Amino acid sequence: MTSGTDPAALREEAGSLRCADIVDAVGRLHRHRCHILDLVTPTPGRVLFGPAVTISYFPSCSAALDPERYNFAELFYEAVGDSPAGKVLVLASNGYPDASMGGGTKLARLHHHGLAGLLTDGRLRDFAELHEFDFAAYCAGEATRWGGDLVTPHQANVPVVLRGIGVLPGGYVFADDSGAAVIPAAEVERVIEGARALQREDAGSRARIAGERLGAGPGKRGLEER
Repeated sequence: MTSGTDPAALREEAGSLRCADIVDAVGRLHRHRCHILDLVTPTPGRVLFGPAVTISYFPSCSAALDPERYNFAELFYEAVGDSPAGKVLVLASNGYPDASMGGGTKLARLHHHGLAGLLTDGRLRDFAELHEFDFAAYCAGEATRWGGDLVTPHQANVPVVLRGIGVLPGGYVFADDSGAAVIPAAEVERVIEGARALQREDAGSRARIAGERLGAGPGKRGLEER
């Protein structure tokens, strides 16, 4: 790989990959599951890729969690720090997948500060507005009701779990229309190169398939296909 640790080069290389490529590349290195399925997006066709920053939500209780401290704006700026550009905001609903984690107004901050986008196991509001922003977003579905009376942002940049998949701050997130995958930070370049190698293997398999002939007899056809 020629990208080194250059985030822009990593994003460019990731943009030509599919979620399946990433998942299979991680699978060649680890046995743990890294993928999330059945996501919905207001930004179809956009690839989400970048290092994760996280916000963990908690059941709302103004008596215990002062709204002046525990709100989206405060936790957002705590999470993204001084260099928000290119990061992926991961919002953990913590058992409230049908609650809205945010909408077009709150999430405009991602657009204005250049984030790559967001991933959440909860819902988002205002799909039409989110579609007009520059970032990519993947979630459980569209909400029509405000969720602030159900959950509130509670902690920034802590490990979170989305549908059984752990996300550590600084780990990389990849998502497209087919699903999402989480990549260990220390292995992101290795995984991307592995995914590119899988694409090359697939191209070779398709070329061999194009040359197959009926009646050729048994052999080793199909052994390396995925």
